[in-house]
Amino acid sequence: MLRAIFLAIFDVNEGPKVLHQVPTSSITASPSAPSIPLLHFPPIANTLIPHPTLCNNGLLQLTTAHHRILSYPQCISSPSYPRNAYTFNFCLVLAEDADFSSYIPVVRKLNTLFRTLEEQSQFLSKDDSRPDTGKIYALCEILLEDLNNYSEAMIPIDDSNTLNIKLFPTYPPPPPLYAHHVPLSTVRIEDLTDENWDLTMLRILPHINGINSVKQISLLADADLKLVKKAMRHLLYYGCLLLLDVFSFSAIYACTAEISEFVENEKTQEECARYVALRDDNTAFAVPRGEEGNTFSGTELVELYLSLRQGLSLRNWCHDHGEVVSRIDLRRFVTFGVIKGFLYRVHKYAFASSKKRRRWAKEELEYDSRKSKVYVPKAENPDKSLEKYLDGTHCFDEICTDLMISEKELIQRLKAWEDVQIICR
Repeated sequence: MLRAIFLAIFDVNEGPKVLHQVPTSSITASPSAPSIPLLHFPPIANTLIPHPTLCNNGLLQLTTAHHRILSYPQCISSPSYPRNAYTFNFCLVLAEDADFSSYIPVVRKLNTLFRTLEEQSQFLSKDDSRPDTGKIYALCEILLEDLNNYSEAMIPIDDSNTLNIKLFPTYPPPPPLYAHHVPLSTVRIEDLTDENWDLTMLRILPHINGINSVKQISLLADADLKLVKKAMRHLLYYGCLLLLDVFSFSAIYACTAEISEFVENEKTQEECARYVALRDDNTAFAVPRGEEGNTFSGTELVELYLSLRQGLSLRNWCHDHGEVVSRIDLRRFVTFGVIKGFLYRVHKYAFASSKKRRRWAKEELEYDSRKSKVYVPKAENPDKSLEKYLDGTHCFDEICTDLMISEKELIQRLKAWEDVQIICR
């Protein structure tokens, strides 16, 4: 949040000085409201009010006394001013370690707006209010309060101008998105859509169900894969999607260290029981709070999750817990653990140290009539398509999705290569 807003100007008699500051005495001490300032202005005065040739050059930020100052120094040249120039700078003060990216447009707009007002009517230079009084001070006061409380402000300046400012949150870049990822919506995206949305976005939304992979969604929606990825990155950026792995009974899952939190948190156990429960007709549903249903106790759920481990496929796990499997939605059971972070997918990778195929029967050759006595081989063996995936960095999900084959078929193709190791991690 903002710690202070102040207006610094160049006075022809006093040099750089703070004209208005909110809160009072936050930058320079005031006799009417004595307090310890957040920072000391004199050492940074010439930086915030620089030489005219250094003004109008964009954002200027500096850190001092554990605070960060965002500014946008402006200098207007005109013979109507003393020394033919008027220099001012509206500055925002934040904590040094605070995220300031959303305040950069604010300080830019604040200074450019008042530059325009000054050029039109000398709005700033003709203001004869005492420091920390008058309409400019009141504007800074309202702006500080509204941005901190509401993240937006709409302040009338005069009959023709209004200051409209809104803080837009910034999010970290979305995680990498690949064709084999399975998107799961975290909000009801359909309720947010309208006819002005991107056409690709509207076409893919019905197919985002936590089951279809990105490539499957692209095929079902008959949309270009690159456009589908681009649309999903927007949803990921705003937290509307989670990325899961392809569900498969040959997949391996194991617990992370966060399983201890699930063991101790009864509310999470109750949430899990409602989420994974099945109706009598074997369809998943959420059991309302306080109602008896085909649910599990917390102890049962903990034991089930702890029984998942390295080297045990989901198929074999189902054989060991046949009675339980008939009572839960297995996909939801796995998804819940992955979303909460106490379960992770053990991926399989193929690594070939030599990348040499076994000896094949002599390839048939065909005669090229266009070039005498030149023979060219027929089409390359399909297994050649696996070569780029055998460096140990491509998981089976990625390979199967790219080549549109099953894991069983992939393993059969890998047998045609020498010295291939399957690594689980």
